[in-house]
Amino acid sequence: MTGNELTLEYGFTALNKYGEELCGDKVESCSGGDFVTLVLADGLGSGVKANILSTLTSKILCTMVSNDIDMEDCIETIIQSLPVCKERGVAYSTFSVIRVNARGEGSLIEFDNPQAIYYHNGQCADFDRKPLEICGKKVYETSLALEDGDMVLVMSDGTIHAGIGMILNFGWERKQIMAHLDRSIKPGMSARCVACLLAAACNDLYLDKPGDDTTVAAMKIRKKLNVDLMIGPPVDKSQDNFYVSQFLDGEGKKVVCGGTSSQIVSRVLGKPLKTSFDFPDKDVPPIGHIDGIDLTTEGVLTLRRLLMLSEKYLSVTDLSPKSYNRKDGASLLANILFEEATDVNFYVGQSVNVAHQSLPIDITMKLKLVETLTGNLRKMGKHVNVNYD
Repeated sequence: MTGNELTLEYGFTALNKYGEELCGDKVESCSGGDFVTLVLADGLGSGVKANILSTLTSKILCTMVSNDIDMEDCIETIIQSLPVCKERGVAYSTFSVIRVNARGEGSLIEFDNPQAIYYHNGQCADFDRKPLEICGKKVYETSLALEDGDMVLVMSDGTIHAGIGMILNFGWERKQIMAHLDRSIKPGMSARCVACLLAAACNDLYLDKPGDDTTVAAMKIRKKLNVDLMIGPPVDKSQDNFYVSQFLDGEGKKVVCGGTSSQIVSRVLGKPLKTSFDFPDKDVPPIGHIDGIDLTTEGVLTLRRLLMLSEKYLSVTDLSPKSYNRKDGASLLANILFEEATDVNFYVGQSVNVAHQSLPIDITMKLKLVETLTGNLRKMGKHVNVNYD
């Protein structure tokens, strides 16, 4: 894999209206051919009815668009399928649709949601939108030509209503949202991290009691980054050198988990293993250092904490930051795997660790940790390969 290949990543965060069990917004994503389609639909009102309407809208649109059905036909189907509210005279569901490939080519369609934000060269900007008339409704279309690091942010109207009647008189204006993003987005932030960042700011303006369903979704184009992760020694000790050479082959970041694995890599590389005596977190063993290896950590205990962090990272309602400032092994590894990596290769040795024979840790537990973690990484949109030895 070359360092110039581009890929797409996306993520979203959703806040339920205060007192509601279901969110009236829905985000759906799917792939078709070279393209990834992301739909954010906002159902009229809140609660069960809004949830059903937004779910229908997002699923129908995502399925049709990803199957290369003409965009006008897709929108016509939605507009005709969901009638207009008799009392308010507005559509039962609004929506934003992003359809783009890994070259950044695609389109953005918007119907009655707040105007999408284009993040380009470190600043927020407006898209050059073209109005279309479909079934008597005004829909906006934008041709996309995204570059490395560009992001498209779409949102429900809970964002621009944030703080209304509380901290702000007239809600959070779009230009204020853009200024906040300009100040807050840091280089390398993932799409999921940015979506959470904006949703958390809205939640603060609502004083933790959202007056409306509030959803932010982001699509980002970025360079691929491969991460190889070695966990445990191979069953056949004579294969150590071959096993490590496979792990070290290729570009990208290298991570070693486990004391025995670290010693093997240290020996094969002819580089000393230096253990840190810092304990940033008392529940996570300290990290080590091997020249040529990006991160060296303890094994099972670190992976357990990593799994906990992955569950929080995946939660679309969890507003804790998606990047980690702590320096313990699990947090450092979470940043590499969740925020930086696009492709992850596990090298899992199945040898029984003699040091674990008196502890409630066995090879089955380690394999189960790897299996669950692999599933969570795939839910994040990572491409994952697992090699057992």
